[in-house]
Amino acid sequence: MAKKEFTYRGKTIEELGRMSINDFAELVPSRERRSLKRDSTEFQKAFMKKIIKGNNIKTNCRDIIIIPQIVGKTVRVHNGKEFVSLLIQKEMVGHRIGEFVLTRKKVEHHSPGVGATRSSSSLSVR
Repeated sequence: MAKKEFTYRGKTIEELGRMSINDFAELVPSRERRSLKRDSTEFQKAFMKKIIKGNNIKTNCRDIIIIPQIVGKTVRVHNGKEFVSLLIQKEMVGHRIGEFVLTRKKVEHHSPGVGATRSSSSLSVR
């Protein structure tokens, strides 16, 4: 069985890479389209220049839209506590960087600590 080639709105990743930002903006959903057509902030412009030239760039800006030119690069995105490495893949095109780096952890509850409740004094101490 042949492996299916990735397409985004009927375009391959090579065709998307050759498009200009304005042409690519016509393919993405409206929120991302408005953001791409509106002029980017100075921080976003600097980030795009850095990431196209190099790899493993740190950023706090989680609202940068993933464009085809940065597919295959590694970005270190801040999640509120630390920088998490993120490898940009083809399937991420059109999404924002922050969608793939979670800011909240799953809550795991354990047994209550000593003095937490009146009934905890009757629990055996391990």
